[in-house]
Amino acid sequence: MTEAGTNEKPTLDTYRLLGRSGLRVSPMSLGTMTFGSDWGWGAERDESRKIFDTYVGQGGNFIDTASQYTNGSSERLLGEFSKGIRESLVLATKYTMLRRPGDPNSGGNHRKSMFASVEESLRRLDTDYLDLLYLHVWDSTTPVEEILRGLDDLVRQGKVLYVGISDTPAWQVARMQTLAELRGWSPLIALQIEYSLVERTVERDLVPMARELGLGVIPWSPLASGVLAGKYTRADLGSQAEGSPEGTRKNVAAASGALTERALTIADTVKEVAAELGRTPSQVALAWVLRKPGVTAPIIGARTAAQLTDNLGALEVEFSDDQLARLEQVSAIELGFPHDMIARPMTQTVAFGGLTIQRR
Repeated sequence: MTEAGTNEKPTLDTYRLLGRSGLRVSPMSLGTMTFGSDWGWGAERDESRKIFDTYVGQGGNFIDTASQYTNGSSERLLGEFSKGIRESLVLATKYTMLRRPGDPNSGGNHRKSMFASVEESLRRLDTDYLDLLYLHVWDSTTPVEEILRGLDDLVRQGKVLYVGISDTPAWQVARMQTLAELRGWSPLIALQIEYSLVERTVERDLVPMARELGLGVIPWSPLASGVLAGKYTRADLGSQAEGSPEGTRKNVAAASGALTERALTIADTVKEVAAELGRTPSQVALAWVLRKPGVTAPIIGARTAAQLTDNLGALEVEFSDDQLARLEQVSAIELGFPHDMIARPMTQTVAFGGLTIQRR
């Protein structure tokens, strides 16, 4: 066992604890939204298998999917690939997505949607239990008590071992974690959020909240839909943005808000640093996320085994102080009120009177 903060380069089998739990996971999670070509841009079965085998073969154990990724193909393929090694894996899936068009109760955060989605996921994954179940996205309609009690019931039934939450306002997550602790319900141990050099607004409240309340941060889209990998240029600006994951990856990048002038400017700096290090832009962008406080494991999604191997090279990247400073500067955001006000010298003087107080 080694302590966090050592200078050893991590590998996929250098495991981390997930949030305030004893669950051990790899420092990079394999995202499987690319497993299956149902949406027009994923990997076929054989290539998906190569990706899976490459990740697991290097000691990776933390695999991410969702109830309706590639119309269910992602979970089905994972169920097939996991045969014989299921106990060695930490399988995480999510519920919320609409499962039957036109049926209002086939999606959302409520208890009926939750239980039905979990049963479908168990069947597709061909397993008796889920290691980690996330609420996928906040629906703004379901009482938090209903969600928390439903999640706790699933844990008590043994169908789910741990619970987490994704894409939800910080104040709701904090409220839920507090209620869970007060009522003895299963606590949230993971927070899945978009986090990259392009999307840093989560540093205002979501990341500090997660660190304070014991949730491991699991960043999705750490490459900003491929923008930070250098896939797009300014000629791609103005691409059609559709409200669907189907079509092309460029459409997904545009619809997600990742394909912008600002994002391409950040990508230019990523390319410069990558050239200096003899690394790829993807490795640089992922390495930046890996070293951020509170982050447990960014989710890497690849369409080929070669892409995955390249992404895993991020574990070996080391930055100079100058390189880190340039990446931080080009992607910097304003924290806004009250964070900027609290950090002002006048506020600090009034609050602390020049005293030095260290927090351990």
